[in-house]
Amino acid sequence: MTTNFTPLYTAYNAAFVARVREGREDAYGLPAEHAVSDGDGNPCRSCLQMIPAGAEMLILAACPFPEKQPYAETGPIFLCAEHCTPWGQPGVPPVLTSSPEYLVKAYSSDYRIVYGTGRITPVAELDRYVAALLARPGVEFVDIRSARNNCFATRAWRDAAGPGWA
Repeated sequence: MTTNFTPLYTAYNAAFVARVREGREDAYGLPAEHAVSDGDGNPCRSCLQMIPAGAEMLILAACPFPEKQPYAETGPIFLCAEHCTPWGQPGVPPVLTSSPEYLVKAYSSDYRIVYGTGRITPVAELDRYVAALLARPGVEFVDIRSARNNCFATRAWRDAAGPGWA
């Protein structure tokens, strides 16, 4: 299937990130844990870059869905402890080049998994598979997660006009 667009990979919900950095509650109602990055495998879900070794970071629970429902997965994410510039440029973000493969799943506009779309996808095929999913009728967005730990990495849309973050 050919597509006439490039997927738009997005930073985690900016309002949620700001609240957590201010010390407010994460998706489990807890404050984020403070830690220091070892520089290996600590991807910030805001700037979508690896948190450098020695930099302060936050570890917290996040749920990129607007309400609790059977498909609303919650899990751990990392954030730069200090403000960072949220990812907002074209192309595959750096955090999606740090692993050999990712778990990719498409969702409908009512935040339900579109069955048959979930796939462990090699990084070399990631952008092409995400674009193919977004071109399918009934697909509103695509979530990309760690294939090893199921941690949320980023969400992709057809364009910036998606329904927005939860």
